[in-house]
Amino acid sequence: MLKKVLIANRGEIALRVIRACKKLGVASVAVYSDADAHLPFVRNADESHYLGPSVAAESYLNIGRIIELAKRHGCDGIHPGYGFLSENAAFARACEEAGITFIGPDSGAIDRLGDKRHAKDVAEKAGVPVTPWIQCAGTADTATVAAISRIGFPVIIKPAAGGGGKGMHKVTAADQLAELLPKAAREAKAGFGDDALLVEKFLDGPKHIEVQILADRHGTVLHLFERECSLQRRHQKLLEETPSPSLTPDQRAAICADAVRIARTAGYSNAGTCEFLFDAQAGKWYFCEVNTRLQVEHPVTEQVTGVDLVEWQLRIAAGEKLTLKQQELKQTGHAIELRINSEDPFAGFMPSLGYIEAFEPPTGEGIRVDAGYAAGDSVTQFYDSLIAKLIVHAPDRAAAADRAVAALREFMVVGVATTIPFHIALLRHPDVRAGRFNIRWVEEHLAELARRDDAQAAAVLAALMEYRHLQKVRTAQSRAGELHFDPWSSSSLPRLR
Repeated sequence: MLKKVLIANRGEIALRVIRACKKLGVASVAVYSDADAHLPFVRNADESHYLGPSVAAESYLNIGRIIELAKRHGCDGIHPGYGFLSENAAFARACEEAGITFIGPDSGAIDRLGDKRHAKDVAEKAGVPVTPWIQCAGTADTATVAAISRIGFPVIIKPAAGGGGKGMHKVTAADQLAELLPKAAREAKAGFGDDALLVEKFLDGPKHIEVQILADRHGTVLHLFERECSLQRRHQKLLEETPSPSLTPDQRAAICADAVRIARTAGYSNAGTCEFLFDAQAGKWYFCEVNTRLQVEHPVTEQVTGVDLVEWQLRIAAGEKLTLKQQELKQTGHAIELRINSEDPFAGFMPSLGYIEAFEPPTGEGIRVDAGYAAGDSVTQFYDSLIAKLIVHAPDRAAAADRAVAALREFMVVGVATTIPFHIALLRHPDVRAGRFNIRWVEEHLAELARRDDAQAAAVLAALMEYRHLQKVRTAQSRAGELHFDPWSSSSLPRLR
């Protein structure tokens, strides 16, 4: 087993890796920027070291500085988390050259699968269907327009070297290419340092299904079933769940087998995710891409399978063989994850920055909260807006949805706006309850979902006023020597019922 692991990330994922390290008796090393010096992951690690300024390019994206700190403090492993450098082949290669274990696939596998062009080649070699596609530059010359026209409109333009919805454009007619190809190329260059583009057939209203893969360095490749990730806004996932309500048992078995073949063909090891677009009406799916890292939504898989994915990432990186058996892996119950972002859904999901006055997550049976912030912390403009993930597990999908709504009502965050009320509206909607949605459903229902619920708003305001009144009273009693008061204790916070 590795002895000391540097975590090249921040927030809730850094805390998640710290927990797995503690479980295995591995020393954890946090690195932090100026903006993050106060966050819980810094004080929860065995060691914490200053990384750099708040701007990500000078801290969490600074490969040289991260390698330097790992070597200086005797780390034999680096966990990249997700985002930042997690799918950066150059970073994995730098770790390899420094003699430090990169906790993820090797740099060659990231090269093969992290680039959408190469990943499609691997999928085709594995016999997995892909949507019609071409690679092109950002110019609408005659040959390029002709090749795209042969695919058939509408098409979608994507950066070849990146994801997350950046630089993506739908094209419905050839005369739009002269404007959108150069625009997409500029965005791809700015976002990913590579202006190469892919153009694919645009599927009308597919679902987004992803399959969790786990592979060791000894030839064993397993799947841990699928996750449904179709509820998205601007290509960013809002809710993830497993099992998918969209698949039959036969479809589930087949799509998971496709993912295993892709991983085997690529010579993949460690944790990864194969993503597919699923045409529910036709019952067909098409390979989309591979995420060569741990996913934000990995907890729902852990809840239904009982497998600690981060622990196995560490074990596989240390050279251990998988002791899990495919035939023994099962999905038990249903799990849903909701991303709690510091955004105001009633103001176009504008980021909400500032001091978190109170932070009280729900507790109880089947409830898990992976949080990166606590009361007294500040949300800054430098990084993404995710402050916590609410994960619920229940015997079936309906019970999981009910449990999620109840947990959301108890989740108190004071000081910044959050997406909690939006998630309540989402989980109440009859289409979501019935599984009648696709990747464009949220955008089509956004006005309806982001409408204020006056009763809910009144309940939140009442709870907030009660909380602040209790805080003042108990603080006064504490000053008078009548009561020892912790203003952030659970007893000081009212619950929403």
